[in-house]
Amino acid sequence: MTLSAHDKELVAKTWTKIAPKAAQIGGEALGRLIAVFPQTKTYFSHFADLSASSPQIKAHGAKVLGAIGQAVSGIDNVSASLSKLSELHAYNLRVDPANFKLLAHTLLVTLSAYLGAEFTPEVHLAWDKFLALVATVLSEKYR
Repeated sequence: MTLSAHDKELVAKTWTKIAPKAAQIGGEALGRLIAVFPQTKTYFSHFADLSASSPQIKAHGAKVLGAIGQAVSGIDNVSASLSKLSELHAYNLRVDPANFKLLAHTLLVTLSAYLGAEFTPEVHLAWDKFLALVATVLSEKYR
């Protein structure tokens, strides 16, 4: 997925509004992932509580958004920004790469809820393209 300069600008600009609430947004997006796509629960079987309010879900969601923040910071080379994370998920955690697209979807829904009117169709498209790129990069080590 190719991001235009304008897409990159919109993602970076929006990130400044998301970053202060990243842990909260990440926890909500991950909780939504588990609720909407219950097959993803298998990757979190070591968590005592899989509810959206679980401290473990919130903490892992914060990590997810931390990685998204790294990708935003390195938007010109997302592959380099997320290389170690891709290796971890492919070789150690063995997460089905289809789940990255599911998480991208739940993150878009969560961003829409948090940003409201600021999540314009143009911003939505930029984030959709960006998260598709992130999902592709995270799947690279599987090939």
